[in-house]
This record gives sequence, C-alpha cells and structure tokens, in this order.
Amino acid sequence: MFTYLNKRRKKGQSTLEYAVLIIIIIGALLSIQVYIKRGIQGRLKGAADDIGDQFSVGNTNIVSTMTTSSRTKDAFKAGVSGSTLLGNEVTTTRTNAYIMNVEYEFWGKKG
Repeated sequence: MFTYLNKRRKKGQSTLEYAVLIIIIIGALLSIQVYIKRGIQGRLKGAADDIGDQFSVGNTNIVSTMTTSSRTKDAFKAGVSGSTLLGNEVTTTRTNAYIMNVEYEFWGKKG
C-alpha cells in the first residue's frame, strides 16, 4: 500500500513541477512583452523611414529654390577675357512640400 501511494505521490509531484515550469515561462514572456512590442515597432518604423516620405501624385505641391553665389574677378586684356574665382562657390537649396486637400486623399481600403 505504501508503494502505491509513493508512486502516486511522485507522479503528482512531476505534474506539479511541469505546471510550475509552464507558469514561470508564461510569466517571463508576459513580463518581456512590452520590450518585444517596442522592438517590433522600432523595426517597422525604421523600415517605413527607409521607404521615404509619403507622396500624393495629385495633391503634393513642392517648391524648391536653389541659390548659387560666388565672388569672381573678370578681366579683359589684349582681346582676351578671363575670370578668376575669389572664394568658394556657395549653393543653398530650400525645399518645401505641402500636401493639399488631405481630407479628400485616399490612403487605403475603405470600410
């Protein structure tokens, strides 16, 4: 009779050990869930940033202004003209993009 109870006790103990192990694993996964989510969201944002800016064919207005300035000295001597660059050439580019009529823009499936 004692051997029967002893076998049954060991079987119950191993089941309990498996249950505790599963609970510990689930608890660990739940505790790192936030970090896993943030990592996935970070990778998704990085992939979206690599694609580039959003562009709407009919509603995007882009204004680009490029200004180039330099200092030169022009000379004309004996029928020959020459130009000497006195400093570095500076080029400035300014670009503004505006999306018009955003409320009417279609970005995906409806409803």
